[in-house]
This record gives sequence, C-alpha cells and structure tokens, in this order.
Amino acid sequence: MMDLLACINPSLLTADLPGVGGRIKSVPEDFEVEEIPAYEPSGNGDFLYLWLEKRDLGAEYFTRQIARRLNLSNGEVGTAGLKDRRAVTRQWVSVPASAEAVLGQLEGDGIRVLKTSRHSNKLRAGHLHGNRFRILIRDIDAAADAIPAIYVGRLRAQGLPNYYGPQRFGKDQETLQLGLSYFGAAPVKRVSPFLKKLALSAVQSALFNQYLGQRRRDCLLFTVLHGDVMAKIPFGGMFVAEDVAAEQRRFDAKEIVHAGPIFGRKTFPARYAAAEREQGSLASFGFSSQSFSGFGKLLQGTRRHNLVYVPDLEAEKTAHGLRLSFTLPAGSYATVLLREIMKVENVGDDEST
Repeated sequence: MMDLLACINPSLLTADLPGVGGRIKSVPEDFEVEEIPAYEPSGNGDFLYLWLEKRDLGAEYFTRQIARRLNLSNGEVGTAGLKDRRAVTRQWVSVPASAEAVLGQLEGDGIRVLKTSRHSNKLRAGHLHGNRFRILIRDIDAAADAIPAIYVGRLRAQGLPNYYGPQRFGKDQETLQLGLSYFGAAPVKRVSPFLKKLALSAVQSALFNQYLGQRRRDCLLFTVLHGDVMAKIPFGGMFVAEDVAAEQRRFDAKEIVHAGPIFGRKTFPARYAAAEREQGSLASFGFSSQSFSGFGKLLQGTRRHNLVYVPDLEAEKTAHGLRLSFTLPAGSYATVLLREIMKVENVGDDEST
C-alpha cells in the first residue's frame, strides 16, 4: 500500500522547463486578489452587500472583525470564498441591513469599504465564479529572461492541471494526517465539527491530486478515456464518455473537460476503463468505495474538472520582478500555477478558494 502522505506533491505539467525561482508576498501589495461574483446585488432587499478591501488579514479574523465592529454575531456575516491573508483582496460581504446605521465603525485597521448595495439573500460560500489575481514574484533567477514567455504560451494553450494547492493539507500536512486517522484503527482525538470536515476533505483532495498526477504521468491528461465523466465548460451537467472520438473532438475544442473523482458515497460514477483507473488509484492507498460510508454527509463525493484554462495569463518583467495576472475559477489555486512557473517549495501560506 502506498503512503498518501509521502506523495501529495503532484507531477508538474512544465517539468521539462526550469523555474524562475523567486518569492511572493514580501509585502501584501505583491499579491492582489479580486473576487468575480456569481451575481451582482440587485439594489433591493434585507441584506446589505459590502464590497470590501482587506489588507494583511486572515479570512476568519476578517469575518470576526466585521461582526465585532458592526455588533453582529459571526454567523450573520456572509462571504462567498476565503481570501489570502498576506495580500490585498477585494470581495463582497453580506450583513443584515440593520448594520447600515453603524457602517462607519467598519473602516480602518486593514478594512476599507469601497461600495455598498442591497440584495434579497445572504451571501453564502460558493456564490462566486472565480478570482482575478495580480501577483509579483520578486528575486527571480537572472537567467530566466526567456522563460516566462514559454510558460505563458504553454499554459494558455494547454491549460493548468486543477490540483489542490499544498496549503489544502495544512502546515506540515497536519490536516491531512488528522483526516487519515479517521480511516485507521487507532482512536481519533476529538476536534470541532468544522475541523473534522476539513480534515476528511483533505483526504479526498489528496486522493484527487494523486489520481490526476498519475493521469499526467501516463500522458492521459489531454486524452478522453472510454467511460470518463465529462463536464461542460465552464458550467454544466456531467455525462459519461461513450463515443470517445466525438468527445475527444469536443475536448480539444475546449467545450468539455474530463472530471476527476472527489471520492465519496455519491460520486458520479465513471465506467469502463476510466472506472478501472479510478478504483485502482483508490486501492493503491488502501481505500475502496466502501471506505467513505459511515461519515454521513461529510463525505458525499463529487467531481472536479481535471483541467482549468487560463487564456488571460500574462507575464511582464518589471524592475521589481515578474508580474503575473490571470483569472481562475472558484475552487482553483493560484499556488498551483505559481508552482509550475517558480519551481520552489512552500510557494504560499494561504490561498483564495
């Protein structure tokens, strides 16, 4: 049985290219993130929508500060996604409309109110299409002048493997280790329901990374297999690939993409050769489909696009380093793209998801 902890760093799409090295997040302004909302507030309703900028604040601390300053409970603050700590980020936040009377208390100490509106529902996790990034890599390799253009051309044309970033597994992989303990025979320490869910989903994420990394190593990242689960781009329902030649043409046209397994009780099933590959990936780490029963709704299972496309990726040399700008869909990790280009360990300590 393979050790999942020992092999969560997936193989790179650009392994044949040297990295530019460097470092990110020297100052918060080096890492800018702007949320792409799933919808704009209507202007009417019982919820106050705040377009906020935060600087150098962790996501949970940010939420708590909003609640404290506006005299709310933490649960009354709605956000669509987590945003990096060591960064300057902009996103919508919802609060009850009654907070408008004390909105002046929110400004300062890392938080700016850029605009306000109203809407009929509370903002909830997942109510976003993606994030726009503008990132400065400082202290790049002086010999790397020609490399950025090569990376931009390849990643624009081929897309980016949609791995989970290393921060998904916790510092020193402690979140993943906790999750794996729930599948062993030894007693498990008691933790909060939130941390338990996070730890179990870290196991699902690691299994996905290994499945996708093996697919890349087998030169199947851009190939449709018989029985693959396919999904329309950017959003749409899933179906099983029966006519491989027809679906390969649609894949090559970037109309559809194969979707890898987030293993769980209700994962949309693959068939034929694709199903055999997925089950083999599970078995190599001592798991089976039955391993995910007994956790209730914590391990339902789903599918995740194996590739994401970055047609707006740009790289510009500046006096301070290499400036990257690009857009990623919700749930995809900027550090995955940065790892391809920089080829360094510990690319970032937190992430927009």
